[in-house]
Amino acid sequence: MKTAAKEQKCVFFDRDGVVNRAPSPEEYYVLSLERFFILPAFMESLRIVNKKGYAAVIVTNQRCIERGLITWDELNRIHDYLRLSVKEAGLELLDILVCPHGADQCECRKPKPGLFLEASRRYQLDLAASWMVGDSETDVEAGRAAGCRTVRIAHPGAITSADFHLEDMSLLPDFLSSHLT
Repeated sequence: MKTAAKEQKCVFFDRDGVVNRAPSPEEYYVLSLERFFILPAFMESLRIVNKKGYAAVIVTNQRCIERGLITWDELNRIHDYLRLSVKEAGLELLDILVCPHGADQCECRKPKPGLFLEASRRYQLDLAASWMVGDSETDVEAGRAAGCRTVRIAHPGAITSADFHLEDMSLLPDFLSSHLT
């Protein structure tokens, strides 16, 4: 008789502003590998996530695809670079899930939980034991809708419904070190 696979805990990360430097308000999107800068605090955070035995998944809205501002090939080039950087650092990233759609066109665009539910189906993730780290309230809403605990990286005084609020990405590694079981 086969036993069911045990569900794994996960830390979900938003991309722009958490994994990589957020684009300027004028740019709004990262449209090329040359404008994609991985944050050292993300790599430190990923190291802690891996050490604590959590899976790591990036969930990102990229409406720039629907708008024709970037091709899937260029987006994949950016994500291949991210995967290679993670691997070269001796770290593991389970997946990068992307919603290319505009608002109200799908169930995967944050603040809806579709990307989280897809990851859970693919990899048997325990969403109730998982975390979402983002820099916007839509990230928080999506994480909460999926049943995850939430962390928002935002300026001091930001109003948020997140379970935890950190004022700077540099604080995330220590936070994860002390909060992941």
